Amino acid sequence: METYLIAMIIMLIVSMVVQWSFRNKFSKYAEMQLSSGLSGKEVAEKMLADYGIYDVAIMTSEGQLSDHYNPQKKTVNLSTDVYHGRSVAAAAVAAHECGHAVQHSRSYHWLQLRTNMVPVVSISSNLLQWVLILGLLLISFTGNAFILTLGVIGLLLVTLFSLVTLPVEFDASKRAILWLRTNSEVMYTKEENRQAHDALWWAAMTYFIASLGALANLIYYTSMLFGRGR
Repeated sequence: METYLIAMIIMLIVSMVVQWSFRNKFSKYAEMQLSSGLSGKEVAEKMLADYGIYDVAIMTSEGQLSDHYNPQKKTVNLSTDVYHGRSVAAAAVAAHECGHAVQHSRSYHWLQLRTNMVPVVSISSNLLQWVLILGLLLISFTGNAFILTLGVIGLLLVTLFSLVTLPVEFDASKRAILWLRTNSEVMYTKEENRQAHDALWWAAMTYFIASLGALANLIYYTSMLFGRGR
């Protein structure tokens, strides 16, 4: 228990540092105007066209950093700042989300797996916290491990989903960076490409830290289930 608490405190600190670094980098690059003057929407349109993708709509999404690709509706959803923005950050994020659209059009297996997992994981995530708390109470006072077992199974699904997300996000960023490097009409300078790479790398790190956190939780509750954490 003591070791777990220390590990979680370290994980929390690292997560806060990564989140702060990512937001700091994004804010910094959001102020750096793209030499080409293209908006995030225009960058997205160009990348989709270059890959021959014409059945994906580009939409605006409410909220900051709410950018995402919806494979069911085939929409690239860009936050208002990215959709209208003409910065390095806006171009990088727009290209990244289009990277997911490219994955979809190429039947990228990790994206397909993540998409198939979404309905089950959504249900598990909504109930998981209460199931785990109830499970811990029952196993502590009655010795009944059934509810905690269900919680650990749900946590396993969430952890697997988090791990599957990693190759999906890293690959989308890789596709975005490669495309930006070969399109001088989007980014004129090597410095802009470096900044885009930096922003996307820090974004990927947030997913990596989230996966570590999910894995740590799974290990902890599994140890509680088998009596080694009590």
